[in-house]
Amino acid sequence: MLAATGVGAAGVPARGGRLRMALSGGSRSDSWSQGDGLFMQVARQGLIYDTLTEVAADGTLRAELALGWQASDDARIWDFDLRRGVRFHDGAAFTAADAVASLRGLVAGEVRAMRPDQLRITLEVPNVGLPLLLSGPEYVIRPAHSPEAGIGTGLYQLRRFRPGQQVLAVRTASHYRDGTAGWFDEVELTSIPSEPVRGQALGEYLVDAVDIRDAGALAGLPDIHLMPDARHPVQAVSAAVAQPAQVSPLRPLDNLRAAERWWFG
Repeated sequence: MLAATGVGAAGVPARGGRLRMALSGGSRSDSWSQGDGLFMQVARQGLIYDTLTEVAADGTLRAELALGWQASDDARIWDFDLRRGVRFHDGAAFTAADAVASLRGLVAGEVRAMRPDQLRITLEVPNVGLPLLLSGPEYVIRPAHSPEAGIGTGLYQLRRFRPGQQVLAVRTASHYRDGTAGWFDEVELTSIPSEPVRGQALGEYLVDAVDIRDAGALAGLPDIHLMPDARHPVQAVSAAVAQPAQVSPLRPLDNLRAAERWWFG
């Protein structure tokens, strides 16, 4: 199971603690359906919601809410087999109807439920890359009965949301990914528009990770890791935070999933 997380030489994850991230891109108009800055992207995909597929820590495409998928020979018709027994944070069962409501209008084609545990997407234009596309933060799965409420099937459940300011989430009591992801007890996201202020917050141990483009005063500090390197950083992370042996470079903060994959070492 641990091999599936990409842990490898990074060691065995430990449970506990609150991960604090200061992020750019927050706005007072943010909601669970609006706002595409990094702040809300991490809040949606890294905390509250799941997608049908995910790009794992090692960069490979894997199933998440989908167990598997099959395509027609021309890559136009796709059937996704969905996990059974998954529940939203309010206790409602996840079914294909939720995936239909979430993806309709986002995918160019017809999206319909074949069974409670099977989804069919018939594309207007064939696309062999559809499973990878559905791993993106735009394609999170929301409950059809309450799409705007910040209720998902993710590893963390919402406790506080202040648009453009703060998100606080706590680890769910049980989850289908127990033992392979979700090591923190709590995760707090703070929106800080100013990059120098974000860097200062990390340098003063007020947060554990930030997105950053200019290393500035953080360069050379032994207890801060600049990733991917000091010349072209995308993020800066406290040395107290342990990470998988390989971190996906597709998007910042381990493809937006730092809260799922990192831990305090």
